[in-house]
This record gives sequence, structure tokens and C-alpha cells, in this order.
Amino acid sequence: MKLYCYVGWWEERKEQDIDKMLKQEVSVGAWKGDELIGFARAVSDGKFRAYIEDVVIHKEFQKLGIGTKLVSVLLEELSHIDVISLFCEEHLIPFYEKIDFRNSKSQFIMHKK
Repeated sequence: MKLYCYVGWWEERKEQDIDKMLKQEVSVGAWKGDELIGFARAVSDGKFRAYIEDVVIHKEFQKLGIGTKLVSVLLEELSHIDVISLFCEEHLIPFYEKIDFRNSKSQFIMHKK
């Protein structure tokens, strides 16, 4: 919760909802002492598809390879999945391309809230 708030993500989320989410999904974290400084999670059907969500690194610890390590560990956990997808902001495309993700111009993102 503290990490989400620090980076300005999902301030409306409640701690008990985050606890529930963590019990249902594959997630990995990076710690410095007692402080969570990096986090990544994936939503999956367990076989065919997985979607990587919320790769977040504390601003003071960005550009140190922590994000790459977290995503690599997450990909290892998901290695039995056929297709792993993610959505990211345009400036993050080079980061994900370094770890073999490819931009798919043939698909469109659609959301319903």
C-alpha cells in the first residue's frame, strides 16, 4: 500500500483488497530491509494466458535493474503459460523489448469500467 501511494498509483485501493489480490495472483517483490521497494504481479488462467500488471519500482531505486529482475522472476514463474501480455506507457516500450516483449500493432486495447 505504501509503495503504491509513494508512486501515486491506485490511491483509492484499500489494504484488505490488496491482501485479497495477492492471495489470488502470482506476485514478486523486492525489499530493502522492511521496506517494499519493487513489486510486480500477473493475472492468469493458469495455462493459456497471463497478463503482467503493476510493475512498480520506488523512484529512489529505479534504473538499478530491479524492474528487470522482478519481471524475469515473474516470467520464470509463468514459463508454463502459452502467451504472456502486458500494457505499458510508450516510454517503457524499450524496457520491455530488452526482455523479449514485442509491440503488437494488430491488437487494440479496450477497457470497460
